[in-house]
Amino acid sequence: MKAVEEKLHPDVFIKSSPCLINREKLIVIGSSTGGPIALEEIFVALPACGIPPIVVVQHIPEYFSQTLAARLDSKSKLNVFEVNQRFLLQNDSIYLAKGGTQIALGHENGKYCAYPIADAPRISRHRPSVDVLFRFANNVAGRSTLAIILTGMGDDGCIGIKELHDNGAKTIAQDEHTCVVFGMPKRAIEVGAIDEILPLHKIANRIIEFATTKLKPLKEGLQEDEIN
Repeated sequence: MKAVEEKLHPDVFIKSSPCLINREKLIVIGSSTGGPIALEEIFVALPACGIPPIVVVQHIPEYFSQTLAARLDSKSKLNVFEVNQRFLLQNDSIYLAKGGTQIALGHENGKYCAYPIADAPRISRHRPSVDVLFRFANNVAGRSTLAIILTGMGDDGCIGIKELHDNGAKTIAQDEHTCVVFGMPKRAIEVGAIDEILPLHKIANRIIEFATTKLKPLKEGLQEDEIN
């Protein structure tokens, strides 16, 4: 009988250190089963300019992420890259985690960056893991983040998106009717991590609204890094 793989918590890979200041806006998306089609529908509907950097974890085997990135790039008005090296994140661009790696995010000199870590463990049984992406997003962007969890089996992402939600980030889950598998969004909803549940065709409009709306000022006593 095949042994069940141990389910590792994000803590074994990256510690939680939430960002508590306003920074540039960042969008993070997690998806699994049915995700490539869902991502394509969202990205096709986005305009060519005015969108903050979008970072995506799609559960996908190694060597397939490059093909997916190329397909999304051909369909979208935005530029789509596979994160196979270190990138400084630019507006109007989408960054897809490379299959078989964990994606890391940083913030340097007023810019976000993303890079792959090839020798990382599988977190929440996945590499790349949505929980890892969302934990990094909370650490570097916090409340300046829009986090979206799409169709997929299992519960990867529910830990990280709950941390983002509790830190003041905007969170969205795809609704059951439009999901191929309502596993990941359902679990995120169950743990109280979601602000809004939307059908797939409405998510692009929420991304545009996020991009064009100023962040609320911080509470008195906290210092702002940059106000959008």
